[in-house]
Amino acid sequence: MKDGVQPVQSGFHTLSIAPKLLRIVEGLGFETPTPIQHGAIPPAIEGRDILGIAQTGTGKTLAFAVPLIQRLSVTGRGLIIVPTRELALQVDETFRKLGRTIGLKTVVLIGGGHMDTQLRTLRTYPHVIIGTPGRINDHIERKTLKLDAVSVLVLDEADLMLDMGFMPQINRILETVPKIRQTMLFSATMPPAIGKLAATYMTEPVRVEIARSGSIPEMIEQEVRYVDAKGKTALLDALLKERHGSAIVFVRSKHGAKKLCTDLNHLTYTATEIHSNRTLAQRRFALDGFKAGKKRVLVATDIAARGIDVSSVALIVNYDLPENPEDYIHRIGRTGRAGLKGHAVSFATPAQRHLVYRIERLMQAAIPVTGKVPFNIQERHGDVPPEKRPFRGRAKRTSYSQNYGFRKKFPGSRPGFGPKRFSPSRDHRRRLQK
Repeated sequence: MKDGVQPVQSGFHTLSIAPKLLRIVEGLGFETPTPIQHGAIPPAIEGRDILGIAQTGTGKTLAFAVPLIQRLSVTGRGLIIVPTRELALQVDETFRKLGRTIGLKTVVLIGGGHMDTQLRTLRTYPHVIIGTPGRINDHIERKTLKLDAVSVLVLDEADLMLDMGFMPQINRILETVPKIRQTMLFSATMPPAIGKLAATYMTEPVRVEIARSGSIPEMIEQEVRYVDAKGKTALLDALLKERHGSAIVFVRSKHGAKKLCTDLNHLTYTATEIHSNRTLAQRRFALDGFKAGKKRVLVATDIAARGIDVSSVALIVNYDLPENPEDYIHRIGRTGRAGLKGHAVSFATPAQRHLVYRIERLMQAAIPVTGKVPFNIQERHGDVPPEKRPFRGRAKRTSYSQNYGFRKKFPGSRPGFGPKRFSPSRDHRRRLQK
């Protein structure tokens, strides 16, 4: 199946799910499994290792939650490692919905959360532990967490954890859990590091790959608009007036997120922000307000690219293009979820055309351009005549006499600094006359 989003025409009753758990799943409104769920749940229930590759928004959380709960009905504990706090809370919410009527206990171990609260919950011996690598290692070092009873290990969004530099911490955790266990690894992309991780810590995993790396759901309409950096906010204002519904605006820096959120509120939009400078309570408050519809616009950095599961997001705006093209895939994957249509608009300056090329190369498809296109990017740089190519040389350097005279009088300094009355070239001429 090409797009990896269209549901498989069969119900959950064909996936060997226990009757009681099946009634819970269907009671939550899940009627037809997605391809990743259809391919991963049966072998996972059998206890086999799973290597699941699927684009974002395809229901990977339910694909490992259902078999994990069914496996834990016999013995053992489950450990789920995720890269971000938001994703940990999202996974915990899914497990609470599934296990509310069967007495399933979970604990979330994330930075920013109260350590005392986490310790009290750990003393109740929860069935499922959900956390980020850093906080899990903190508890292991404090000897407040033992993983000797873990029988099912899940690595969710593994590619993002590797990109964030969590590999050393993950290795320490994997050395602590029992070697005889079931391991499920889920990822949106398949870089070489993921294959190496699977070969090291997994035993004959069943590979369930729904779509190739970099593919985009067909329900998402994409476009790129070229604009100068100073005109981005005005263009965003026009875009929000043109389209209705909730929107997520991605920016590159936390300071940029704060400034843009302030500007949008001044433009009478209800906007909130989420980034690393916000506390855990502030992030949850912002996310809950956005999910409830109290805030129309959520301004976020890439920390939220894989931590937001809101099916009704109508518009994604890449206010700043990401440096990593795979981040683009995860950003726009916040829309077009649950079979709904979505729209993604990217703002790019003329100098950022190379970033657009990298994204198109990953997706193996061109992104339509809307609006006026600058002349120097209407065609690839190699096809533009030399006389029309933009200047890419270095700034003009100062002369040798200026450098020599200035540094002689002010050792260790650079040209262009110092007293205004001092003229390096004039001083140098005077020394030559002597």
